[in-house]
Amino acid sequence: MEEYLLPLFPLEVVLLPEELLPLHIFEERYKQMIGECLEAKTVGSIQQEFGVVHVKDQALSPVGCTARIVNVTRKYTSGRMDILTVGKRRFEILLTNEEMAYLRAAVDFFDDDEGSETAGEAEALRAIELFRGIKQRLHKSAEMPIHLPPPYKYLSFRIAASLPLDLEFKRQLLSIRNETERLGRVIRVIELMTSQLDLLEKARAKSGGNGNLRH
Repeated sequence: MEEYLLPLFPLEVVLLPEELLPLHIFEERYKQMIGECLEAKTVGSIQQEFGVVHVKDQALSPVGCTARIVNVTRKYTSGRMDILTVGKRRFEILLTNEEMAYLRAAVDFFDDDEGSETAGEAEALRAIELFRGIKQRLHKSAEMPIHLPPPYKYLSFRIAASLPLDLEFKRQLLSIRNETERLGRVIRVIELMTSQLDLLEKARAKSGGNGNLRH
């Protein structure tokens, strides 16, 4: 069992597959953990991954996503470091282990159910078009290139990672094992965001003031 224990990094974030996550490492236990992951990366070992799990009120989410280090962007003389990571594999926590300085867990890795890894092309194209529209409005720019070519596996995750979404929504999305269902939820939340923006713009036009979008 020892070699299968996944190092855990509890954070107040939800990491999705293929999502980029920059981290500042300053605690001694996580310096050790990241150092070991970097050593594993040099030999191409799967043990270079660590698990990012959402924590709230000291309670761990039962589902998380592994992170793999893309690069170390800065090292400090104190041993602290800035790293860039990317989300990889989803997992469920079976049990935790506190024998080391940092938390580890026995986990069950999972992916989408067989045959449900991609949504239909029509739904995928609709999601991309809605995504392009909301990004243009959020960034107030008509020029907003969106590069999401087929195949459309994990399209829901790639879209959700770029939007200011509620953590609970992202946590639920992480647990769903059907891309069509995930993408449907992402489409609905973008439609809701668009409606909220419409209302804010109307209210701002009437009052002459400014408004902010909250999700």
